[in-house]
Amino acid sequence: MGRNKLERFDEIGTFDNVSECTDYQDEEAVRPGGKWRSDVFENEHPIILELACGKGEYALALSEHYPDRNIIGVDIKGARIWKGARRALKNNRWNVHFLRIYIDHLDEYFAPGEVDDIWITFPDPYPRGSDRSKRLTSPKFLDIYQKVLGPEGSVRLKTDSEQLFDYTRRTIEKTGCTLLDLVDDIYRERPDDKLLTQKTYFEKKHLEKGRTISYLRFSLPEGKILD
Repeated sequence: MGRNKLERFDEIGTFDNVSECTDYQDEEAVRPGGKWRSDVFENEHPIILELACGKGEYALALSEHYPDRNIIGVDIKGARIWKGARRALKNNRWNVHFLRIYIDHLDEYFAPGEVDDIWITFPDPYPRGSDRSKRLTSPKFLDIYQKVLGPEGSVRLKTDSEQLFDYTRRTIEKTGCTLLDLVDDIYRERPDDKLLTQKTYFEKKHLEKGRTISYLRFSLPEGKILD
């Protein structure tokens, strides 16, 4: 690991807007589940998660677009989180927080129904079929989201991967989820939507290569996630 990464890992430990919860074997570790509003944000605003947030660009955009909501960017890569957290502090963006965990432990850090909305922006599509369970819209992860989302909550995916987009559409149908919105080509169909056209660094690269950016939103069933 390079020196800069080590320095960033050390520094994010001092940031007030970052929670690092990576020791899953420590049963006595303090976890914020059920206390995000009261102890972290000190308000009762709705909570929106951005999963695999990377450098936090979209989390910051969400915090600006929704000043009356609490935004939490979730990722395991501390050196990336450092960039978003540092920028948030510099701009006094107090409605955004970052959580460093593995996403498949998400339900250990949020109480049932504590989350109001989930965004997944440009996740790794894991193109190999043998890796499909690692996709963040696979039944494995939908089951985890179901444990933390409130009854009116939804999951949103923004991606340049046609394969992941088609896979997610099929998964929605197979698992008993309800499709709420679908945009095959954001920049052709909804060019004036300020939130959907918010561009991250990687999205700009995708667009330069002529890739299509797609979006969908769906809700989870009340009963068991079908597989």
